[in-house]
Amino acid sequence: MAAAPLPADPTLDEIREAVAPHLAAHAAFDGWTDLAVESAAMEVGVDADLAKLALKGGAMALIDAWIGSIDAEMARRLPPEKLASMKIRERITALVATRLEIAAPDREGQRRAIAIMAMPQNVAASARIGWRSADRMWRLAGDTATDFNHYTKRVTLSAVYASTLAVFVNDDSDDFAESRAFLDRRIENVMQFEKAKAQAKKRSEHMPSLSRFIGRLRYPPR
Repeated sequence: MAAAPLPADPTLDEIREAVAPHLAAHAAFDGWTDLAVESAAMEVGVDADLAKLALKGGAMALIDAWIGSIDAEMARRLPPEKLASMKIRERITALVATRLEIAAPDREGQRRAIAIMAMPQNVAASARIGWRSADRMWRLAGDTATDFNHYTKRVTLSAVYASTLAVFVNDDSDDFAESRAFLDRRIENVMQFEKAKAQAKKRSEHMPSLSRFIGRLRYPPR
């Protein structure tokens, strides 16, 4: 992942953003620990103590920062003008596939991250991180829903991405063909679900109101 050069006197946030993309590569050997932070800091030329201060909070904080860097790189690779010419299904597929491409060199680190995120004490934080990534994907895809659809789309995409990752980290096929095929099937499920919701909503708009009907029974017009 490309990172902007650090200024001469970087803030902790800038240090975090510079070090985060390199964490998974070192977590593959050192685990999601301070050792990985030190190695990543050395790689980008940052003081190790400052990097550990910027990334304090334990393994989940490191994983959160790394996934955030994937979100940022995904947005950089797929700007609005590139997505604009695609249909909604193509946008979502491209966004998820791009995430896989970004993470591909660091699958061992990601495998370790998934194991940590699955621990009972980390389930809530993992769900929050998954929701955030799904929200960013839908927003990049142009979704502006503010009703119940806003939530169902993100929950569904979070589940699709999580299940695809489970296949991806163990995929030894050429160019991750198995993961891409699995993703295509899951995206098809999402599109069918969204289509069914839209059809159900359209039908309900033309249905007579039950409450109005009951009211007329109780209070017939004179």
